[in-house]
Amino acid sequence: MKTGSKKFASLTRAALLVSAVALLPATTAGLAAVDARSGPQFGKLVAIYQIVKASYVDDVDDDKLLKGAISGMLSSLDPHSSYLDGPSLQRLETMIDGNYQGLGLSVITEDGAVKIISPFKGSPADKAGLKAGDYITHLDGVLYYDRDLDEAVAKMRGKAGTDIRLTIFRPGRDEPFDVTVTRGVIELEPVTWELDGKVGIISINEFSRDVGADVNQAVRSLREQAKGRLDGLVLDLRSNPGGSLDEAVALSDLFISKGDIVSQRGRVASENEFYRAETMYRGDVAEGTPIVVLIDAGSASASEIVAGALQDHNRAVVMGERSFGKGSVQSLIGLDRNSAVKLTTARYYTPAGHSVQEGGIEPDIKVPQLSDPDARLRAERALRESDLRNHLINEITLDDKQLETDKKDDPRFKLTAEELKAQGIEDFQLHYAVDTLRRASVPALAHRKP
Repeated sequence: MKTGSKKFASLTRAALLVSAVALLPATTAGLAAVDARSGPQFGKLVAIYQIVKASYVDDVDDDKLLKGAISGMLSSLDPHSSYLDGPSLQRLETMIDGNYQGLGLSVITEDGAVKIISPFKGSPADKAGLKAGDYITHLDGVLYYDRDLDEAVAKMRGKAGTDIRLTIFRPGRDEPFDVTVTRGVIELEPVTWELDGKVGIISINEFSRDVGADVNQAVRSLREQAKGRLDGLVLDLRSNPGGSLDEAVALSDLFISKGDIVSQRGRVASENEFYRAETMYRGDVAEGTPIVVLIDAGSASASEIVAGALQDHNRAVVMGERSFGKGSVQSLIGLDRNSAVKLTTARYYTPAGHSVQEGGIEPDIKVPQLSDPDARLRAERALRESDLRNHLINEITLDDKQLETDKKDDPRFKLTAEELKAQGIEDFQLHYAVDTLRRASVPALAHRKP
């Protein structure tokens, strides 16, 4: 495992901000050695710039034109490469600090509209019932379409205790509806844990600094609460959009004693790396305790690294729904104090050599979220990497037959949300995972050494 890496793997935000100065010399050298064949194209770019400056109906600021050219160049590559400066870089830094006032949403722009990737657990947005896949069409009655995403984010943030009215379009519903959300102080807790009987539940909400160490502490704390004996552990990675690659490796290393955790391969040889389990934790910190990893369509990137590693090493049973399918690594290259380039530099692979790009991680046991009345429809329409414009293509991905199974009902799961609520079950997927672990004698959950 490498520490201090300048890589992160996230869906819409980085959980680790670094100034990748070490990458700058190579980048500068590359600019000095532009292929001669590109000369005419650069000439065309300059010509268009001059035409706009001379003939556009209004006077245009140079900064606006240059930023637009840079942003357009990077966004044409893939959904995760981008130019960050001013508000966008500040937003990234604020997310890393983990303390701001607003709604607690992870959002992207899709075809000009603001789309929710996931609400943060326990946030005002989550409590108001906003769901992954919802579109925000209006903010306080003002249409937000084909606008800069930072403008919408700035509007949603504000002083804690103040309200904002969101107009939501939810796929599957005939009409949009309004939701009034009261802003709050968003203090992101990367890791939380609780004990349910003799089963420990560890929720990893993002892969930011020290997540590996926090999960290690969680296991120790849960074992103490359980008087030294745990029947099982649930690692809840649902709606976790990713974050630091190093922290994903550190978390996996807690439960894997030896072998590969993840590898990455890029066009440049220096981007090819293997991350292996080390002995820093002296083996499996859970000491063979059965583990269930919960994932869903919002589990992306770093979450998929952990789920894939534990699955390939037969260290955990993966439950839930097929994950997002983001199998790429981004490097953050600092240009100056106020700007940076986030560039996709490699793809990552699970220990068995499987790329999750597009296809995601398939759960060993597919468990729908029956406690959500909209779950079936949302599962069918869930936003995934393969839905994003210009996403990287995976030559080997799920075929149409396999994708069709995502939409089929499992005869084992027939209860309705109302019936579950009457039984006091608010989160069916978590309930099913905990209940399964309580049956510790199930052979499929026994720890099998690779």
